[in-house]
Amino acid sequence: MDTTLPLPFLPSVDLGKGASESEEGLTRKQLSYLGCVYFSATNETVDTLLEFLQKHIAIEAYVNVISIDSTDDLVSILDAGARKIFVNGAQREFLKTYGDRVIPVVSTQENTPSTYTYPNGALFETGDDLSSYKTLLSNFKASQTSPIFVVSSSKINLQPFVEFATEASAIPIIPATQLTIGNGSETQTSVASLIGSSWTSDRPDKLIPTMVTDERGIALGLVYSSQESVSESLKTGTGVYQSRKRGLWYKGATSGDTQELVKISLDCDQDCLKFVIRQKGRGFCHLPQSTCFGELRGISKLEKTLVSRKVSAPEGSYTARLFSDEKLLRAKIMEEAEELCDAKTKDEVAFEAADLIYFALTKAVSVGVSVADIERNLDAKSVKVKRRQGNAKGQWAAKEGITNGSSEKEAVKEAASVPKTDDKAGIKDGRITMRRYNATTTTPEDLKAVLQRPSQRSTEMIMGIVNPIIKEVRTGGDKALLGYTHKFEKATSLTSPVLKAPYPQSLMNLPPETIEAIDISFENIRKFHAAQKEEKSLQVETMPGVVCTRFVRPIERVGLYVPGGTAVLPSTALMLGVPAMVAGCKTIVLASPPRADGSITPEIVYVAHKVGAESIVLAGGAQAVAAMAYGTESVSKVDKILGPGNQFVTAAKMYVSNDTNAGVSIDMPAGPSEVLVIADKEANPAFVASDLLSQAEHGVDSQVILIAIDLSEKELLAIEDELHKQAMALPRVDIVRGAIEHSVTLVVKDIKEAMELSNDYAPEHLILQLKDAPSVVPLVENAGSVFIGEWTPESVGDYSAGVNHSLPTYGYAKQYSGVNLGSYVKHITSSQLTAQGLRNVGGAVMQLAKVEELEAHRRAVSLRIKYMDDNNL
Repeated sequence: MDTTLPLPFLPSVDLGKGASESEEGLTRKQLSYLGCVYFSATNETVDTLLEFLQKHIAIEAYVNVISIDSTDDLVSILDAGARKIFVNGAQREFLKTYGDRVIPVVSTQENTPSTYTYPNGALFETGDDLSSYKTLLSNFKASQTSPIFVVSSSKINLQPFVEFATEASAIPIIPATQLTIGNGSETQTSVASLIGSSWTSDRPDKLIPTMVTDERGIALGLVYSSQESVSESLKTGTGVYQSRKRGLWYKGATSGDTQELVKISLDCDQDCLKFVIRQKGRGFCHLPQSTCFGELRGISKLEKTLVSRKVSAPEGSYTARLFSDEKLLRAKIMEEAEELCDAKTKDEVAFEAADLIYFALTKAVSVGVSVADIERNLDAKSVKVKRRQGNAKGQWAAKEGITNGSSEKEAVKEAASVPKTDDKAGIKDGRITMRRYNATTTTPEDLKAVLQRPSQRSTEMIMGIVNPIIKEVRTGGDKALLGYTHKFEKATSLTSPVLKAPYPQSLMNLPPETIEAIDISFENIRKFHAAQKEEKSLQVETMPGVVCTRFVRPIERVGLYVPGGTAVLPSTALMLGVPAMVAGCKTIVLASPPRADGSITPEIVYVAHKVGAESIVLAGGAQAVAAMAYGTESVSKVDKILGPGNQFVTAAKMYVSNDTNAGVSIDMPAGPSEVLVIADKEANPAFVASDLLSQAEHGVDSQVILIAIDLSEKELLAIEDELHKQAMALPRVDIVRGAIEHSVTLVVKDIKEAMELSNDYAPEHLILQLKDAPSVVPLVENAGSVFIGEWTPESVGDYSAGVNHSLPTYGYAKQYSGVNLGSYVKHITSSQLTAQGLRNVGGAVMQLAKVEELEAHRRAVSLRIKYMDDNNL
């Protein structure tokens, strides 16, 4: 049975009865041994449920919330630690970001399970006639719905219901009132028999191996269990096992080393039982050691020593002194915390962290807190969905110069990550304002720091995420690719990772005005790139009889990555697809992440149709890059991958281009979008602000730079006023705030200084809002693309002018060109010599081959010349 539960059934408790200590059949303590419980919550019982979840963080709670109206209450239940919640359709849509913690309640009228997928499981409520549901549940099981939970009508007797669930490989939800620790009856079933009937044993006596661990999961020993020993353990709340020779074994009955039962569970395939216990006395083993596998180590060993010292410490024990002197212990914790903060090297950090853990754990043990208690709280925090700001407090913040999020930087980050419709948040005095510097009076070092691009995640961290994805897609093919699309894009309805041409018209239904816009852009891009074609091969006779040529051939198979991210980008599909078509690439594959419903934007499908793309890979990120680089069952392998993306896409492109097994190249490294605007006194402030914002709205990691040539304070304020006014009217204003955080205005004295700064920065987009802009173009040394004059916004380059918008960023304009027709072709050279030509050049060839000691090279020429001499040629 597929189950994420500790046991093959789920006991349910009636919240309406409050927090009584008895559920008739089972006490709450006995329920805790089972480790899981089911509640059916209502609007009236939410507070009772939340109180239970907060008090019992070690118990896995499964909650049916379909009767709860408030979405805030649903989030609160998840935040309080509910392991899973069972929801209706509307609730499921609202809570889709919480992934596998949300399980749908499926109507038993749903008789076409093949059209639905519930990868995280489903809950069924049966009616009065179980036989009518057997086929339905088996169909859902066949459609890979797992796990399946079933709850029965109150009119159905328990035993037929349990048999029904077992036959359907489902998890029955059984009221605690119908469970007993003792022997079963007509109205109650034995918990031990439910567990025992589910385990698999290869022994004639049907005993099951039992791993005994402490609350931290550290193995103490291996024993055997029977249904009788399990029942006895649940009754007594202690560790009771089955000796193969002496019958029931009450652990510690003679030695005094008893065990307090915490939880019983089965492993994933039900052939091993696990007892979680609290060991009393010396330890589990009959030898003088804590476990049958040797002594404890690390934190567990430290905890055991501290507990021992608290009970009985040798004379002069420092630990005993700490227990008795609360102020000393407090001072040592603060001292060691600061020393850890100041540690630099790996060894220093490990040493200081060990000291801090010792003193912190001493504090915990002094008040009766165990490491297991600490870990339970860590686990509880890990499932919280309501996030705190995490600001440092009081004197600690002041000591480090932190203003608890009120600083310019913190304000931007919060605004960028948590959109707020009522947020007045600007950056300076309530305004969205770029930082301003006078380039003439700022030192070169400070200017370099000012123009630093937004910091990217460390290469080590990024590759640590990207590498496993690439390897899994390479080996797992379609299945792995589809799995990542389900995980990252939430498009769980997708059954194929690829949409193949010809594309259905229904996927390209667009408004006429959108079709016209795409068609105009398509034609302009086509014309500009077609003009880049090399119509004739290059041919040069380097010396008499020696003719060298160079001719062009398209790259046969290209993969074009079109980001999804925070915006739909059919323009990128045009910029990448049109030159591929013009170049004559035989196979064009697009890749773009689908929407949550599994569909792809119709604009991208329409562009794919127009450029003749063979297929669209319905995936994004490193997984899409890997699929195109190596190929899968459905995705065609390509020879070159082009297109922009986030840091993970770029890292994946770099990885596959360096893997000889992939045999694939890429267009260029790429980073966040950026623009540099150079403006003089003639520039229109509204135009300047609009050009800056057109890039700032791409993403919070975008950067925009304004170089102002000899502008007065009044003129600078005019631009700043326009920037704020226009930004506040944008739907993506929160993203703009994030970009403005690392964007600056530089005031310079003349065009020469402006161009020196621009060429050193090497922007992706360079906009010249100058009186005589064309005359400045000869001064441009480094830029991805240049936009000349007040009537040339960068937007036209992004969409419809004809130039390509896939450009080098992050300073790579110093080494790379933007995407162009040459990106899709390769140049092949040829040489053709006459006999006289070989005579003319042969001496030089033989001499250089002799210098390099490559005799076979030399002879390839000398043999031919000898042949010519022998035959009078």
